[in-house]
Formats: sequence, C-alpha cells, structure tokens
Amino acid sequence: MERSQLLIQVAHQRQTLFDEGLLDEQFVQLEELQDRTNPNFVEEIVTTYYQDTSRLILNIEQELERRPLDYGRLDGYMYQFMGSSTSFGAKKVKAECSLFREYCRAGNGEG
Repeated sequence: MERSQLLIQVAHQRQTLFDEGLLDEQFVQLEELQDRTNPNFVEEIVTTYYQDTSRLILNIEQELERRPLDYGRLDGYMYQFMGSSTSFGAKKVKAECSLFREYCRAGNGEG
C-alpha cells in the first residue's frame, strides 16, 4: 500500500474514533502540543496511557476477586482511571469510569 493511501486510512481511523465518541477535544489538544522539538509526543502519551490503564485494570480485576468487596479501594482505582482518561481525551472510558464509581459509592457490586 502506498504511503498516501496509508495516511488517508490513518486519518479515517482517527476520525472514526471521534465520530464514535471514543475521543474528545482533549486528545486534539494533546496532538497540538506535538512539534519539531518533541515529534513523538502523542506516541509517548498514548504509550503511557495504555501502560497506566493496564496496571489499573489489573488492580481492579484483583480487587473484584476479593471478598468482601472494598468499594472505597475500587472507587480510588476508578478515580485514577477516570483522571487518566480525562487527561487523555478518552471520552467513553471516562463515562464508564464515572458510572462504575457511582456503583462503588452505592455499594452495588452487581452494577
């Protein structure tokens, strides 16, 4: 596949993430911070986000295996996850984290 075709495909995939509500304006602001002095800025941010959230997901999964559930601890993990997602521009993830936190505050382990 030619380079120009790949660039078009990448642009289309990026737009799809916005159209589906997965990303929001915060991600655009991160993209705007990338320049010649830091050409890999977005790549580094994406990598860091995935590393951090992978760790948080593992912590959440482990916490969900414990009985009784510690809703305060789960809420804390979700607070971190939501903060990272907000900073990154992961709109749908942020919304799901918010919902999960509501279940934690209500003591609803079935949510």
